[in-house]
Amino acid sequence: MNPDKEIEFDFPPVIRIYKSGRVERLSKFFVNVPAGFDSETGVTSKDVIINPSTGVSARIYLPNILQSTKLPIIVYCHGGAFVESSAFDSINHSFMNRLSAQANALAVSVEYRLAPENPIPIPYEDSFEVLNWVVSHAQGGPEPWLVNNGDFNNVFVVGFSAGANIVHNIALRDVHFKGLVVMHPYFLASERLPSEPTDPKLRDSLEQLWSCICPGTSGVDDPAINPLARGAPDLKGLNCERVMVCSEDGELKVRGDVYYEQLVKCGWGENVEFVESQGEPHGFFLAKPDCEKAQEMMSRIVAFIKRG
Repeated sequence: MNPDKEIEFDFPPVIRIYKSGRVERLSKFFVNVPAGFDSETGVTSKDVIINPSTGVSARIYLPNILQSTKLPIIVYCHGGAFVESSAFDSINHSFMNRLSAQANALAVSVEYRLAPENPIPIPYEDSFEVLNWVVSHAQGGPEPWLVNNGDFNNVFVVGFSAGANIVHNIALRDVHFKGLVVMHPYFLASERLPSEPTDPKLRDSLEQLWSCICPGTSGVDDPAINPLARGAPDLKGLNCERVMVCSEDGELKVRGDVYYEQLVKCGWGENVEFVESQGEPHGFFLAKPDCEKAQEMMSRIVAFIKRG
């Protein structure tokens, strides 16, 4: 049998992986768009190369309401199950224009390399490299938007889905920042809780996907995908001052909820916030940004950032 046609893993409508290593990305939703001026929000964006040897890059957003005080900085990691989407696609570009405008913040959207061609931990390493690059500008650097406009005492790291998994993992490293926002996190666990949604096919696919993109993993109780697993780093060690967790009603809801509950239990107290969007599916705020729940979620994130 031809290994280039024999399927190793099939997860429609997301990805198909063949035994030869060939990868098909099946979604038609992610279409890249150029950076530039956005007339709806007044935000201007541009693309920068962070590491020419790997191609790791970012899209930077600057709002039009500049002021005498420096702007908070947002570092954002997009979702897509580690295998699809981009900082440059229309969905994430639109979200970042809105977030930069409403928070009046300078934003950096990370273009990390995708799995399975670049397996875990490469997306973590790429994202951490971009975060390091951003904060290094506190001492000066090559990017004038950061040097001239960024408040390096108010750096916020934000991630959605796989991006939320990424930002949790890089928040355990040795770069300190102000706030962490974990939106609809892609966390898994072997434990099944009574309130957990029951979609065995989807859950099996998510678990198999993790095995495909993280070679050598111990499974869904690997601390990289289950932050509450035995042996996982203590959540007290998140290297930030405040945390916000955003929850929805999709398959991954319960994992995000218990993550928030554990933050409370381990002593984050008033420094952790919870935003629940009842009745809404995973990533709904990207698909329908003008709905009431999406606007409420955005308002809470903006308030979290503006509080500094």
